[in-house]
Amino acid sequence: MAPKVESDTLHAVTEKEKELTGQSDPVKGGPTAQAQKHVGENINSETLHDITEGEKKVTGGERVKGGPTSTMQSTLAKGAIPSDVDPSSAQPSASGVMDSETISSVTAAEKEMTGEARPVKGGPTAQAQKHVGETITSEALHDITEGEKKVSGQAQPAAGGPTAAAQSELGKSRNS
Repeated sequence: MAPKVESDTLHAVTEKEKELTGQSDPVKGGPTAQAQKHVGENINSETLHDITEGEKKVTGGERVKGGPTSTMQSTLAKGAIPSDVDPSSAQPSASGVMDSETISSVTAAEKEMTGEARPVKGGPTAQAQKHVGETITSEALHDITEGEKKVSGQAQPAAGGPTAAAQSELGKSRNS
């Protein structure tokens, strides 16, 4: 079975992106953002292409040996997270930014709500991905809520649902 784009692979891509950019958060449209478009999907040529395009964005048009694309290719070849990335280094950043940790929280809550293995098109994860790299704002929360209402059929967001997950990440950042 082919490996999927999941939290550990997203973390690996994010770590490699941080090495390239020297920034603590992923770049909007960069490799992490591109990988997040494929959460829950098998890693394939489309996934690798999108991550490459994101990598080129942060490097000025070049792929880098050992960079995010290489990391994902290694993951695909091995069927697991590369050995040079420590999965235990994944610390919840609570940065108040729509980053991979926040989107993973939204995705997990969406999966729990829908019972589906993958995020729903137009659902809360898709809405959150529109705001990758941005500060979590009322607009982002509104979009996630609209996506949540779409998948739940309810008029209000659910307690512990995707909107609550994003709000929790924002709350943690304000308390740290």
